[in-house]
Amino acid sequence: MKKYFYSLLLSLATLTSSVAQNSSPYKTSFKVDGPITAVGVGLSGLGLYLMQEKTPFTDAEANNLDKRDVNGFDRFAAGNASLSSKKVSDVMLYSSIAAPALLLFDSKIKGNAGQMFALYIETMSVTGALFTLSSAAFPRARPLTYSKDRNLVPLGEITRANAQNSFFAGHTAAVSTMTFFTAKVFHDYNPDSPARHFVWAGAAVVPAAVGYLRLDAGKHFLSDNIVGYTVGAAVGILVPQLHKKGMDSGISLKPAVIQVQGQPVDGVSLSYKF
Repeated sequence: MKKYFYSLLLSLATLTSSVAQNSSPYKTSFKVDGPITAVGVGLSGLGLYLMQEKTPFTDAEANNLDKRDVNGFDRFAAGNASLSSKKVSDVMLYSSIAAPALLLFDSKIKGNAGQMFALYIETMSVTGALFTLSSAAFPRARPLTYSKDRNLVPLGEITRANAQNSFFAGHTAAVSTMTFFTAKVFHDYNPDSPARHFVWAGAAVVPAAVGYLRLDAGKHFLSDNIVGYTVGAAVGILVPQLHKKGMDSGISLKPAVIQVQGQPVDGVSLSYKF
C-alpha cells in the first residue's frame, strides 16, 4: 500500500485547473476539488505515519496469540499465510491503478482526460485517507500472526507494527475504488451502452478476487475485506456522482476543519441537505 500512496502524491503534481469540459457529464472546480485532493493526500500521509507508529507485539505476546480469541465469524482465516496469494494480490493492486486508462478508448471520455484524471486522483485520495486513518485508529492483528509455523511466518514478521494493520483491507478498498470509479464514469458517459452491464460486473468481480487473495494470504480477515470492498465501492461511485451536472443531490463534499482529541485538523466535510 505504501507504493500506491506515494504514486498518489506524485500524481497530484499533474493536477491542472482546466479540468471542466462542456461535453462532460461532470462539473469540477480546481478551487474546490484541488483542496479536497490535497487534504485527502495529506491525511493519507498522516495515517501512514500513524500506522507505522503502532506499538508492536513483544516476542512473548506474539507467541501467545491464540486463534480462539478471534471472533467466530473471522476465526476460520486465523493462521492463513499464503505467500503466492500475497504476490498475486500485489500484482492485481498495482495493475488496477491503470484501470481508468481503459476509459480513454472512448473518444468522449478521451476528450475530457484531464478532468477524469483529476477526479480519479480526488477519489483515490478520499479512499486513502479513510483507509490509513481507520487502520491507525483501530489496530488489529493480521490472520497470519496466529500461524505457529515459524518457517512460514517468522517471529520477526509478527513483531512488526505492520502485523497489526488488518483493519480494514487496503488492497481490497483501493482496487474496489478503482474498478467502481471506472464503471461509474463509463456508465455516466454511456448510459445506454449495452456494455455497461459487463463493465459493472467486472468492477464487482476484480476487487472480490483481491479480497479472497488477501484472505488466503493471511493479511486480512473476511470482515476486513467486506469493509474494504464496501468503502472502496462507495467512494468510487459517490465521488463522481457528487460531481454530476444538473443534479442537486443535497450532498456536498468540501474541505473543513475538524476536531480530533480537542485539536483542529484539516479534513473533509460530507453533508446532506434535506
